[in-house]
Amino acid sequence: MKLGQILVRQGAISVSELEKKLHTQAQQMKPLGRLFVSEGHITTTQLDTALQEQYWRNHGYWVIN
Repeated sequence: MKLGQILVRQGAISVSELEKKLHTQAQQMKPLGRLFVSEGHITTTQLDTALQEQYWRNHGYWVIN
């Protein structure tokens, strides 16, 4: 699962915020999570939590939907 999808699922950002930030990311070539943190959309704690979930999902250890 992609980071943006996780943040939306967690309620940290909206789908429209994700779409706007993906466009910005393509122009600035910066990590998506850092863009959200630097602009105050999420906290570093929220980013860390989402990245942990992403890691666990990608390695087959996530059992909660």
